[in-house]
Amino acid sequence: MSKLELGVCYYPEQWDRSLWRDDAERMVEMGLDWVRIAEFTWGLVEPARGQFNWAWLDDVIGILGEAGLRVMMSTPTASPPKWLIDEHPEILPVDSDGRVRGFGSRRHYCFSSNVYLTEAQRIATEYARRYGQNPHVHAWQIDNEYNDHDTVLSYSTAARDGFRRWLSDRYGTIKILNQTWGTVFWGSVYSNFDQIELPNGLVANPNPTHALDFMRYSSDRVRLFNRAQVDILREFSPGRDITHNFMAGSFEFDHHAVAKDLDIVGFDSYPLGNLLGSTLSDDDKRRYLRTGAPDYQGFHCDLYRSQGNGRMWVLEQQPGPVDWASKNPSPADGMIRLWTWVAYAHGAQAVMFFRWRQAKYAQEQFHTALLRSDGSIDQAAIELAQVAAERAALPPTERNRAQVAMLLDYPSIWAADILPHDEDFPNAHIAREWYAALRSLGVDLDFLGPDDDFSGYALIVIPQCMIVSPELATKLKGCDARLLIGARSGSKTENMHTPGNLAPGLLEYLTGVKVLRVESLPDLAGESVRLADDTTHGFSGWREILETDATVTAHFSSKYRDGSPAIVRSDKATYLAVVPRSSLLKSVLQEVLDWAKIPVLDCCPDLRITRRGKLGFAFNFGDTEHCLPASETRNYLVGSSLIPPCGVSIWVGETAN
Repeated sequence: MSKLELGVCYYPEQWDRSLWRDDAERMVEMGLDWVRIAEFTWGLVEPARGQFNWAWLDDVIGILGEAGLRVMMSTPTASPPKWLIDEHPEILPVDSDGRVRGFGSRRHYCFSSNVYLTEAQRIATEYARRYGQNPHVHAWQIDNEYNDHDTVLSYSTAARDGFRRWLSDRYGTIKILNQTWGTVFWGSVYSNFDQIELPNGLVANPNPTHALDFMRYSSDRVRLFNRAQVDILREFSPGRDITHNFMAGSFEFDHHAVAKDLDIVGFDSYPLGNLLGSTLSDDDKRRYLRTGAPDYQGFHCDLYRSQGNGRMWVLEQQPGPVDWASKNPSPADGMIRLWTWVAYAHGAQAVMFFRWRQAKYAQEQFHTALLRSDGSIDQAAIELAQVAAERAALPPTERNRAQVAMLLDYPSIWAADILPHDEDFPNAHIAREWYAALRSLGVDLDFLGPDDDFSGYALIVIPQCMIVSPELATKLKGCDARLLIGARSGSKTENMHTPGNLAPGLLEYLTGVKVLRVESLPDLAGESVRLADDTTHGFSGWREILETDATVTAHFSSKYRDGSPAIVRSDKATYLAVVPRSSLLKSVLQEVLDWAKIPVLDCCPDLRITRRGKLGFAFNFGDTEHCLPASETRNYLVGSSLIPPCGVSIWVGETAN
């Protein structure tokens, strides 16, 4: 699939069946290709144990398929029915304060419950047997948004017992666990695995290795749960693609690992819903209040496209105001179209809009859709029709490998949250900030996990990789790329210990540095970094004191050890002793890109340019028009060199850089 396909999330169970056939016909008229259904239908299909009501769902699939739509069927395990909760209340999740999270919304299950795992496999098997060979069912989604409502971590009895077994398998003996965790500290030594509790409800912070192991265990349970349903679908529905809709901005389990078991990596995209919780300044939040941050969509598309080995779908695209953020502004007219084309430009094979018709009751009444609750079309439907018409003008093309890749390691993100040292340490936000700065320079990116193939890149950037395994260090040393390594990288072993040779541990031989001390500074410190061109940039937060024989390319201006190295370069790597942000970050990246011989295009803040194969794309997130540089080789298929506010231009030929 190389041309953009379009879809919608549909909840026929919430509407009178007299609307279904008309809905299907209207979907086809709008240019939709796919319909995603049934992720919350368990209690409707099986209202009591062993009693199945398939007739209505059979009818829906038949109506949609006969209209010419392809169905993405879902397993309904995100919402176990009340009768199952009554039979097995122990499957409910437990929050970090020890409170049971009850029935009445969704995601009310604990990943550690083997009882629920068995029930999930049972209902997935029933759905797969029923629809696995249905000619209208072309793909499957498993469950729905695994970490929604913070449900990856559960502190239930099942989680405690499962964690103890996991630790026994990992360490073999309690002596090795005590040594690895360093339990002599504060005298918290264990005599057997059954003494170990979960790392919540403590007087002070938990042992960091204990906490990291619980994150690893919980992530493993997500993968086990997902894989169990994948195996069922492979058996009963061969040849159909399988996906899950990851949440944008979610780092609570290892998406690299779960993605390995999927054919397509999907995610749910809500650029305005997530804007106010971002690290953008208030001025930028005001600036992009109705467009979303310019790199929100691109970041997640590139991340999940990379995890899907080129196969990525947006399974829920924001259609207007949502209902779940602290504030819920309307997108500017044109933004639904723009976000859709951004997704395609960054490698999406399909974009599905959430949802078909706005709900008139229950929890999501204020969440907009393609249609209002009375069936009249909303703004998103108008823009969808424009996208459907425009795609006919585009030749089939695929996203190519980029020159630059960003390494993202989930356990390192967990580790930095567990042992921050700086309560404002941006952690997962660092990756987004580096990505945005690189994109503002016109640089396209791929993402890498520690197990991926590092060959073929000119530059690999590592914003934060606190834990570096021997295998990862060997891969970094052996690849041909130059490296930009952020502060704190390699500062802890896989067991959350300080390396024997100090930070950056196994990266010392690549970087030529040793970290002697770490401090974190408040904004009021007023310190700065002086670059090689004698420009200075303020910074706060994380700072390292280095020992090095390598080339120092920037120094700290400070009342403490003034002139100490801030940026150090070896033949292979550039190492940062500071977490750069804003102007410092952009200056550092510009210099490193020049070092790696990668051309840049310094875009205005509101403009983004990217390429998908033979096609070039430009997107204007601002409220004034922007003009691309003149080019005789650029043949415009959509738009022109003058891009209006919230506008899109697509061309064949050279990109502007």
